Amino acid sequence: MTAKHLPDNLHRDTLAVRMATERSQYGENSEALYLTSGYVQPSAEASARRFAGDEDGFTYGRYGNPTVASFEQRLAALEGAPAAISTASGMSAILMMCMGLLKAGDHVVCSHSMFGSTIKLIGSDLAKFGVESTFVPQTDVGAWTAAVKPNTKLFFAETPTNPLTEVCDIRALADIAHHAGALLAVDNCFATPALQRPMAFGADIVMHSGTKYLDGQGRVMAGALCASQELVTEKFLPVLKSAGMTLAPFNAWVVLKGLETLDIRMQAQSARALALAQWLQDHPSVARVHYPGLSSHPQHALAMVQQSNCGGAVLSFEVKASDEEQARQRAFHVLDSLTILSLCTNLGDTKTLLAHPASTSHGRLTPAQRQLAGVSQGLIRMAVGLEHITDIQADLDRGLLSF
Repeated sequence: MTAKHLPDNLHRDTLAVRMATERSQYGENSEALYLTSGYVQPSAEASARRFAGDEDGFTYGRYGNPTVASFEQRLAALEGAPAAISTASGMSAILMMCMGLLKAGDHVVCSHSMFGSTIKLIGSDLAKFGVESTFVPQTDVGAWTAAVKPNTKLFFAETPTNPLTEVCDIRALADIAHHAGALLAVDNCFATPALQRPMAFGADIVMHSGTKYLDGQGRVMAGALCASQELVTEKFLPVLKSAGMTLAPFNAWVVLKGLETLDIRMQAQSARALALAQWLQDHPSVARVHYPGLSSHPQHALAMVQQSNCGGAVLSFEVKASDEEQARQRAFHVLDSLTILSLCTNLGDTKTLLAHPASTSHGRLTPAQRQLAGVSQGLIRMAVGLEHITDIQADLDRGLLSF
């Protein structure tokens, strides 16, 4: 659907509130929510052309919707991408990408440190259909190079990773992938286009779980891929039409409005996350803090270059313990002692959310896979919200100071 005509070279803050489809004849200022599963066609000939893709126009709710199109156009503009296509969740966006690009016998290279469900989907579920995969250390560029095979079609990286916030060199991976004739996809869920635009560093595809920071208040599920118009039209859209992992119009509208405050939320939440990371690294009950904004982070300098000199709003920390059993007990104690903050496996909310990755997001992995991912029993992931910093610290101290 035709995008609203806007001047060139607008800043992201402006695109975040202005990019959308054209207003309807009613002149609404807030983008309209179109709740319909079908569209009346002006003629049989026009209907045939639209279904064939020869004419612009909506045909069926599974294929597209004006509200959904507004979200896609806005996200693509923020990412600096030619096009975007949305899905019902972040994981369905990854599935659509893999279904659109891969076939039996193809090979994917991924990081050990990716989100647990991503590891399960690519490493186990797609293997049943003949797709090979190799998982390598996130930050070892040589390992990515060594993993390339003649049948490698896709590199898939997540930066920063969930939950250890490891940062990969996007440009280096893009060069390796392109030299091998493969594409590079980057999960930009943690940083969002407010902080990082992977396509500016050579990535071909940017994946999003809109459920997280793009919405920003934990209300709906959504996913998206940003890429070239060719990839969206020829590879991803046919999968969407057949498989139906379609984003609901209401969810699209919620995330569309969430994008309007993305930049100011990310700046405010990242500032709180940095302050908390600095506080936690000096805490007597904390063994280690993982946060790209800290100078002690192994990829701090790279993160500052790629992420607009900002560490993001997610950190992880490990409680001090003598062994894994005690570490799990102490991590659970911290989480069970919360009275203000939320024990919740989501992230990206205005409310601070904490989770125990080893038993939740990475709970379906084998112990060996969790070890390779660096997910210990004492690890707690923290997505920092907008509460006052001293209240967040006090709530954490209830558990941390009572071991």
